[in-house]
Amino acid sequence: MTEILILAVGLAMDAVAVALVRGSVGEHRPWRAIEVGLFFGIAQGVMPLAGWALGTAFADQIAAIGHWVAFLLLALLGGRMIHEALGADDDAAGSKARSHYAGLAIAAVATSIDAAAAGIALPLLDAPVALSCLMIGGVTALLCAFAYVGGMRASERLGKWAELAGGVILIGLGTKILIEHLAR
Repeated sequence: MTEILILAVGLAMDAVAVALVRGSVGEHRPWRAIEVGLFFGIAQGVMPLAGWALGTAFADQIAAIGHWVAFLLLALLGGRMIHEALGADDDAAGSKARSHYAGLAIAAVATSIDAAAAGIALPLLDAPVALSCLMIGGVTALLCAFAYVGGMRASERLGKWAELAGGVILIGLGTKILIEHLAR
């Protein structure tokens, strides 16, 4: 189980970075940290299960495009954050709420694509797949909730600069994923 815990922490790091950014620009309420943790935790827990279920039959196709999907989703989210940081604050509350949940869902999926690939390898670790997925999701949820709170504290001092930096970080994260996969 130690191997699964190490895998869970490793898989969570992209999501933790995004949760930190979201905390710096999002609503500064404790329930938002729980919400962010749940979104990322569920995505990180379900994707290895999906990867395991699909097995190696589609592994080559997933490996061929997964990094491009992650890059595009994170670049779009980052670009939107940069645009909002540089733009006016005249959005309606309903629009912000829809944007929050859509952006959160996209970020959760984008950061969990590697977890699907890890799911293909779960049988090699001789651990129960369901328990492994629960552990991966739980670790991610916990780390992301704490990262969101950390981002909330940082943004109190940084304001719009945190949102701008967050957008750049998301684009950088997507670029990193793309470069790592293209360099293989």
